[in-house]
Amino acid sequence: MRGTVAVQIDLVIRACAREGAWRPGPSDVQYEEYKRSAEAAGFSRTVHSDSSASLLCMVNPSNPTGEYLKVDDLMEYLEQTCERGSTVIVDESMQPWVGPHWREDSLISKGAWRRQMSIEKGVDVFVMHSWTKIWSCAGIRLGSVIAPTPQLMVKIKSKQVPWSVNSVALVFLTVAIADKEFMRRTWALTPVWRLNIVSKITEAFPAWRCHGEPFLSWVWIDTFDEDQAEAAVAAAKAAGCPIRWGEPGYKKATIIRLGVRNELSFEVLLGALKKVLVSRRMTAA
Repeated sequence: MRGTVAVQIDLVIRACAREGAWRPGPSDVQYEEYKRSAEAAGFSRTVHSDSSASLLCMVNPSNPTGEYLKVDDLMEYLEQTCERGSTVIVDESMQPWVGPHWREDSLISKGAWRRQMSIEKGVDVFVMHSWTKIWSCAGIRLGSVIAPTPQLMVKIKSKQVPWSVNSVALVFLTVAIADKEFMRRTWALTPVWRLNIVSKITEAFPAWRCHGEPFLSWVWIDTFDEDQAEAAVAAAKAAGCPIRWGEPGYKKATIIRLGVRNELSFEVLLGALKKVLVSRRMTAA
């Protein structure tokens, strides 16, 4: 089913999940849209290890922290931690960056397993994708959801509003899917550019720690210092290369998040970070 991902999240939670508690995936923090949707529908939050929760919403690869469970490990995690009668949403919006084989390491390739989990074990696993990430088209708000059984898809569609995807989005989708060269370049360049960023950040700021898989389009960095993180965000903004701070929303004040960019673009950001943060060190000394 296609449509706006935020609407699809609401549809699955409101139409298919048994009301009760919801839990996030095992990462430290994750994309906040699931918290908003679940709690707006009357669910109370519990810890990620609480297997009695009726709803599990997890993001894999994890946005923003960057952890990743390969598909066999993911299936094992769900089998071991989900009780009968529970609903699971796995958001795989960052999965296409894995590489040309991304479908093979995705739950979309495990249709028989998802049907078995639903019919035999009573655990309904839905797979969610936001296509605005990989195609850099946030304004279009295009996504999809895969249900474990045809019956559950009918149940979701019975609550779907009409015209959930407009004609502009459909035309864009048709063109984007056909652009094989864009995907080839994305898979080839992203790991190279990311490695450059991680290497130079580690060299310039050895006390910082970079997190995330090599294929991801961002770097989650712990500076271990709230003042440094805030100063880095301000310096990046002033240089015209904005980065994200972990404090708003995630309450991770020592964290900064950098988008993966080419070498020349990153040098501008790195220069700004060095200028501000090295000068702060000298002043402190």
